[in-house]
Amino acid sequence: MRNSRLRDTSGVCSVLIADSDTDNAAALAHFLGAEGCAVERCHDARGVLRLVKRKSFDVIALDLGLSDEGDVDLVSFIRRQSPLARLVLLFDMAHVERAIHGIRQGAFFYMPKGSRPSDIAMVVGKALRSIETAKAVDEYRQSLFEQIVGSAPAMKRVLEVVGKVAPTDSTVLLLGESGTGKEVLANAVHRLSARREMPFVAVNCAALPENLLESELFGHVKGAFTGAVADKSGLFEEADGGTIFLDEIGDMALVTQAKLLRVLQNGEIRRVGASTPDRVDVRVIAATNQDLEEAVAARAFREDLYYRLNVFQVRVPSLRERMDALPSLVAQFITRFNAKFGKSIRGLDDHAQALLQHYDYPGNVRELESIIAHAVILCDGDVIRAQDLPDQLRDLRGRRLALPDYASESLPSLNEMEKGLIEAALAKLDGNQTEVAKQLGISRSTLWRKMKQYAISA
Repeated sequence: MRNSRLRDTSGVCSVLIADSDTDNAAALAHFLGAEGCAVERCHDARGVLRLVKRKSFDVIALDLGLSDEGDVDLVSFIRRQSPLARLVLLFDMAHVERAIHGIRQGAFFYMPKGSRPSDIAMVVGKALRSIETAKAVDEYRQSLFEQIVGSAPAMKRVLEVVGKVAPTDSTVLLLGESGTGKEVLANAVHRLSARREMPFVAVNCAALPENLLESELFGHVKGAFTGAVADKSGLFEEADGGTIFLDEIGDMALVTQAKLLRVLQNGEIRRVGASTPDRVDVRVIAATNQDLEEAVAARAFREDLYYRLNVFQVRVPSLRERMDALPSLVAQFITRFNAKFGKSIRGLDDHAQALLQHYDYPGNVRELESIIAHAVILCDGDVIRAQDLPDQLRDLRGRRLALPDYASESLPSLNEMEKGLIEAALAKLDGNQTEVAKQLGISRSTLWRKMKQYAISA
């Protein structure tokens, strides 16, 4: 159990041994004390009630036979009084049903009375590690909220569903514009899962040529193709036991999609040039800024793979939809680039803040990160000024298509303005929807939905 102990503010983990057998309790206390735990003992139900009311324990080893004294439900009492404590139940055959019921009430583990102190100590060690893990997960979740959420309801909802899907081992499909932080969320799913101690491997499917992507993902054997001078394991093997994040999945070639489908269906990969498959245990998280349903309809993406990937779908809002998170993100990036470039910048002046607040960030969080890096490099003082920001923020004129010229005396509604802007953009760009989406700073799928909403002909 050494090296796995939980330390409280005093630097010692606390354990209560509540056992009617004084000899067993003494032996276990001696073993745990040698491992550095602060141990207290009691031998009746009244002692348990008194001690648990008086102080908090990390782990409580409870003899279920103690409940016979006064017919006290000690498990329920401890769970109410010390909900964070890990409860290890010690039972004899007369109390096996009570032990099972205790597990249903939230006890951590149960063991037969008379188990060796070393075996009980091993379970106590696991209980302590589970507390450490829970604390680390909570801290990470809080850090994640502080980093990217702000108070935008859409993003808070994303983090809520990520927290629920992460422990399930389900395949996850992340949708959203480029630069919204899909890899950050994929890493969060991994960190909040039981695979957190295993590898997290990220690969951009659009960054590799088709003939290299298959080899990178699944590996190859010697002589499989020109240049394959030795066997090479792929990223799926590297991620075995952990998580692989397939970014820009919509750009994957159909032949590679078929091999990915085999992994999702059977947990099998086959290296390029190999005659037999290998098994892997990998969780797949995929992401794209494309409309996969549209790609399926165009036969550019396999329908069966789409449904395999789309077990749990999460749409990541653009930065424009969560601008309240901007100050937190800016502060993070300033801190990061201060350390990287040896600066000591405290913040931004009012003009620079206003420019950042009114920019629409077609490149989302990734673009904001580049903007702050640019500003930190140029800044000569301890406050970023407007002149330190890139040109596209200091001169917003002409960056976006001009609004249509409404002749009516009354102002149009926002919906009318949005519809008019899309129609004007389509007319100006000869109906090129990909370019229109790019110019308007929205995804192709968002443009398609808005055209459908406003009944705009393609």
